[in-house]
Amino acid sequence: MNDKILIGRYIQIDSWVHSLDPRTKLIATFYFILLVFFANNILGYGTLFLVLLFGIKLSRLDLKFFFKGLKPMIWIILFTVVFQILFTSGGQTYFNWGPISITSLGLLGGFYIFMRLFLIIMMSTILTLTTAPLELTDGIEHLLRPLTHLGFPSHEVALMLSIALRYVPTLLDEAQTIMNAQRSRGVEFDEGSMMDRMKAIVPILVPLFVSAFNRAEELATAMESRGYHGAEGRTKYRYLDYDRNDVIVLCVMILITIIIIGIRFYF
Repeated sequence: MNDKILIGRYIQIDSWVHSLDPRTKLIATFYFILLVFFANNILGYGTLFLVLLFGIKLSRLDLKFFFKGLKPMIWIILFTVVFQILFTSGGQTYFNWGPISITSLGLLGGFYIFMRLFLIIMMSTILTLTTAPLELTDGIEHLLRPLTHLGFPSHEVALMLSIALRYVPTLLDEAQTIMNAQRSRGVEFDEGSMMDRMKAIVPILVPLFVSAFNRAEELATAMESRGYHGAEGRTKYRYLDYDRNDVIVLCVMILITIIIIGIRFYF
């Protein structure tokens, strides 16, 4: 299961994207997501798709590896797309049966929903695959640091997000281990009615929650035993510095913004 879910994983290789400052990758990722929602036509989404492919190329990560990691989430995406298609009215009607109808606007809206989810998931995956958890924590903390003057706990929030990303693959591996143990005891997860399948999940959730709480308690005990008391009085072992590549990324994002705005209002 750890090979199927990419969120929270980090692959250490030598690439141009890996060498970027984590703050640059965070800003570029969230800004790209904003552009995804700003685009409103096929040409705009096609432009963002080309940007995504270029980012994957610079990261030196295999494209097949991305699609393999996207496979477990494809059913959620398809459900959202089908719901959008069947319950959106307007334009030319191709099929109509009660409240369910397939129209030209519904098909177009389904395509837009698919592209948005696809682009967001893939770009977020690039961020986590090319950024170590510690670098991600430092980047988030530096970006949120101005809010500390307003009493916002930037260090604690960054640490919380980093720990959450770090333990996603671990919890998935534990869930797979529990499922294998339940299968060895005769539990079937793929047979029976929907209610039977939901009941079969309970033997997985209970030990998984118990294991997660135990792991959290062990982590808290380990941090306290090492004298961790938050950001107060702490110094930095790693310092983040922008270089020429980070400036190039920010300039490229500005250029992409101009292109998307032009496409939105003139095409």
